[in-house]
Amino acid sequence: MLRYAAIDIGSNAVRLLIADISKQDGKYKYKKNTLIRVPLRLGDDAFLNQNISARKSSELVKTMTAFKNLMDVYNVSEYLACATSAMREAQNGSEIVKLIKAETDLDLEIIEGQREANIIYANHIEEDLDENKTYLYIDVGGGSTELSVFVKGVPEASRSFNIGTIRMLDNQDKEETWEEMKVWVKENTKGYKQLAGIGTGGNINKLFRMSDEKENAPLSLQKLNAMYNRLTSYSLKERINDLGLNPDRADVIIPACEIYLTLMKWTGIKQIYVPKVGMADGIIKLLIEENLGNVE
Repeated sequence: MLRYAAIDIGSNAVRLLIADISKQDGKYKYKKNTLIRVPLRLGDDAFLNQNISARKSSELVKTMTAFKNLMDVYNVSEYLACATSAMREAQNGSEIVKLIKAETDLDLEIIEGQREANIIYANHIEEDLDENKTYLYIDVGGGSTELSVFVKGVPEASRSFNIGTIRMLDNQDKEETWEEMKVWVKENTKGYKQLAGIGTGGNINKLFRMSDEKENAPLSLQKLNAMYNRLTSYSLKERINDLGLNPDRADVIIPACEIYLTLMKWTGIKQIYVPKVGMADGIIKLLIEENLGNVE
């Protein structure tokens, strides 16, 4: 069995996805085998102090050591490890990359916002959607939001903005960045009728599950707004105890909601589709494309 692995070092959590690769009708496809998520919250250090603390660096090295051991046990033949917004901003990011290489022999790439957007839409979600519609692809992370505009299945414009859930919780989001995002999104979506949204990331996936919407059905602006009002009516403790949210999801889900709702209101989007994919899935698809060719 051919196995690939994706490591996504985000501002909120660090993920390892191990996938089984198979060939069907001349195309390669993958099946998720193992997914592990560790909520390290590197963004708290990076956005407040522009530095990853010794404690968090040590936790990251331990996590990567565990990931390396699992990859060995699962006989992973190819992997790609990417770090995003928090490591981009941490002044000691490149030192941590060297430390991880020395301790685990894993190569870690700190990627720019544009490459992050490219990896996310390597998922080719737009292929399953209506070609006559224009889509705004929104991926909300802990440190940044990646936006792409798809017209007839082709990415026409793409941009990364330093607005994310951890950044907002730490009050490190800047008004001028919001304004910049507003101008960009309005400029790149104007003139398109039937604009719909595609939302990826852990928070929108959780919101979709909580909505009890049918599989593959879009989430309406109205429903998302109602869920936001419901979530904000609970305290953090109540969101954990009464709604059963994980502690590391119960706080970030509020700013995530605010980002999606704001973008939908700015663009007049009434519906957002929520495929169950993210950065790690994009990495796996990228590995298949680079190493094997055709991907389904």
